[in-house]
Amino acid sequence: MNHIALSELERARYYMVEQQIRPWNVSDENVLQALVAVQRERFVPPSLRSSAFSDTELPLIINAVDTHETMLSPKVEARLTQELLLQPSDGVLEIGTGSGYQAALLAHLSQQVTSIEIDSKLAAFAQENLQRNNVRNVKVEVGDAHAGWGTTEYDAILVTGSVPVIPDALKYQLCIGGRLVVVVGQNPVMTAVRITRTSAASFETTPLFDTWIKPLRGTAVSQFRF
Repeated sequence: MNHIALSELERARYYMVEQQIRPWNVSDENVLQALVAVQRERFVPPSLRSSAFSDTELPLIINAVDTHETMLSPKVEARLTQELLLQPSDGVLEIGTGSGYQAALLAHLSQQVTSIEIDSKLAAFAQENLQRNNVRNVKVEVGDAHAGWGTTEYDAILVTGSVPVIPDALKYQLCIGGRLVVVVGQNPVMTAVRITRTSAASFETTPLFDTWIKPLRGTAVSQFRF
């Protein structure tokens, strides 16, 4: 890629990938291509678009209302995506939709994503972003999924907020061979792990990297489906 000839926006995206994300042990070419294809600036709140490629979390302020949630930094989003080991035929459950950007990355690499968001304002914001960007294989639902969602088994599950311990119910929503990626622990010590279901009652845990992200919200709310 000749980055000298790129537009300012494309150049910023290029540097995000090359200077932030690749050095953070993200080397899967399919994931790197998804980061180029899914335009992050189209998922951030409009007032923050100039910061879309910054190496920082971005507050999700929707129509002047602070949701007290954030978009994860690009390198964390990319690494979590990579660690799911997605295949094109996979069905994915995402817990914590936020802006919809992470769901769009997952959707680019899988067959279908079901994304659950506890905050109805954020769910509507994410749904609008996904529709505007022609992401058709993400279903956004509103509810509390910190301890699982329905009875469907998934090939991959991503939790976008940290949890103090991993609920067993989430592990049992994996298909055999399915992977759950989640950040576990409490401030200041948290570790991203991958849980792989190896049989009906057996799971293998792989520590991935140390990080810190906000805790997952877990207040029960009524379920609503778009």
